[in-house]
Amino acid sequence: MSRNTTSFGFKTVDEDEKPALVRGVFDAVASRYDLMNDLMSGGLHRWWKREMVAWLNPQTNWRVLDVAGGTGDIAFRILSHAKCHVTVCDINQQMLNEGRNRAIDRNILHDIEWLCADAESLPVPDSSFDAYSIAFGIRNVTHIDRALREAYRALKPGGRFLCLEFSRPAHDWMQKCYDAYSFNVIPKIGEWVTGNGDPYKYLVESIRKFPPQEEFATLMRDAGFGNVQYRNLTQGVVAMHSGRRL
Repeated sequence: MSRNTTSFGFKTVDEDEKPALVRGVFDAVASRYDLMNDLMSGGLHRWWKREMVAWLNPQTNWRVLDVAGGTGDIAFRILSHAKCHVTVCDINQQMLNEGRNRAIDRNILHDIEWLCADAESLPVPDSSFDAYSIAFGIRNVTHIDRALREAYRALKPGGRFLCLEFSRPAHDWMQKCYDAYSFNVIPKIGEWVTGNGDPYKYLVESIRKFPPQEEFATLMRDAGFGNVQYRNLTQGVVAMHSGRRL
């Protein structure tokens, strides 16, 4: 009997295997995840995330679902922008533990909750959130189309979907430089900081497998989203995609 397969970086694996493999990657890097983001991006990830939250423009009393947000980085930024409620959802409990500890250290004890769940099967009611955010996480799901349909289901009519993800640089020369840096430098930084470069090899490969800007916008429309648009940051190294539940 044939099995359904999917990509895990440049490898092909059974679909049922991928969630555990992804959890293993983030188990290995949870305690150093944000430090590695600083080192890998030269601190640019902080600006990218500021731009994301600025475009989201959360409002008072909103309920926001931040998916793949285990360490709380996006949630803390949202809460500093507006008095709302954020549910941080992540498939990886160790990432959530890091986020919860950081929230306690920052005395963020209210208006935030932590949910360990798969983006493809969210244990939340239909039409229950004003906004859904996901930063650097959707490329790790097994079925992007299912995750997008779940996002649509969880949003209230008119609710906002906003995704920040690595994408395709606008120029060939930039892509070549980016490839050289990503494949040769990032895994070495990961090995130096965490003692294991393999998770970062996967993360680099997963970026290359993720659909480019227009293709991802089409997937959003196929999931039902309207008013789909995107903005490139750093010449397309990353992109923000926005849509509304109709």
